[in-house]
Amino acid sequence: MLHLIRKDFVLMKNVFMLMLPLLVIALYMNKSVILVGVLFCISIIMQGFSHDEKDASHLLFNSLPYTRKEIVSSKYIGACLVMCIILATIFFGHLMIYGEILPWEQLLFIAGIVFLFISFAFPFSYLFNSQYLLISFGVLFVFYLVAVNLFLPNLNDIMRSITQFVISLENYQLYFSVICVIAALYIGSWFLSIRIYCRKEF
Repeated sequence: MLHLIRKDFVLMKNVFMLMLPLLVIALYMNKSVILVGVLFCISIIMQGFSHDEKDASHLLFNSLPYTRKEIVSSKYIGACLVMCIILATIFFGHLMIYGEILPWEQLLFIAGIVFLFISFAFPFSYLFNSQYLLISFGVLFVFYLVAVNLFLPNLNDIMRSITQFVISLENYQLYFSVICVIAALYIGSWFLSIRIYCRKEF
């Protein structure tokens, strides 16, 4: 399974070389750390996922001495590693640019959002195709723009206020509970993806 994870990172080498400098530039432009982190994590993870969606790739993987469980598990483990790389880049990039340590709550918030996304996106993509997921997000983005421009012009401020409120909470028992729920969803998604992939025919 380590070879499968390594294969994903080799395929995404050019993506990392392009996206990580852009990530540092986005931090330098004083954009929202949470928004930037979530967008970069999701885009790089799904880019790596889309590499393997061709039927020829699945036929090749299933002809190699790997079980389908290992193929799916490599994606979930690889997603965690990608997220760790991006969070480390955000942490050290923020430290070098602004000379201050980024609050761990913000990094934890980014990780939570990304884990939630993966928990729903991977089973959906294994069942259907990540292309449909992209179309769905495009439609949602259009609705978002319509809502901001016509109905809720202060929606961004509301979302920013909610995010800051959640981050500013110092209830560590609440943090632990949320982490446990997200971890349970991630593990459940992992097993669901294995079940879906094992039943697919190529």
